[in-house]
Amino acid sequence: MGVFGAGRVGPAQLAPVYRALRKAFEDSKNEPGAADFYYGEMEMRRHDRTATTRAERGLLHGYWVLSGYGLRASRALGWLAAAMLLTIMLLMSFGLPQDSPKQQATGTVPPGGGKVTFEIDKADPQNPTGNRFTGERFEKALDVTLNSVVFRSSGQDLTTAGSYIEMASRVTEPVLLGLAVLAVRNRVKR
Repeated sequence: MGVFGAGRVGPAQLAPVYRALRKAFEDSKNEPGAADFYYGEMEMRRHDRTATTRAERGLLHGYWVLSGYGLRASRALGWLAAAMLLTIMLLMSFGLPQDSPKQQATGTVPPGGGKVTFEIDKADPQNPTGNRFTGERFEKALDVTLNSVVFRSSGQDLTTAGSYIEMASRVTEPVLLGLAVLAVRNRVKR
């Protein structure tokens, strides 16, 4: 039985309450309490189907899944580890060439000396046909992956698929690392 005259209370009505409580806790320098109310505020915004657009709810849902709104370091680190493992497996399967392409110099030496011109060519990297999961390939894939986490190119020869895998990991893994750093910072700040 409800209170006479009281309307339905849902996420749209609760989000401002959580926001006000969070602000009050922040003003009193109670960071752990403020973080709890921040989490509640974000949950209300994520579940609000009236005042929050579908796109914003989608972004909030992704933020919640990946890092618990920047408050769950273990979740962010778990996603980072999973992304790195996936990158390593994809590179070992499709991204690393069978052999490192060797440079070949070709040219002709004119009789009696003179100017020599060399043309240096490198063959396109080929996918392996044998065992793709070896220790050497793991080390190369790990090197590429660790470099991609910090926006660096490994300089490793890769197949076409490997280049795309490296590009994707150079976008996603630093974002996940940033979310993990944010979550750790919020933990330490408490």
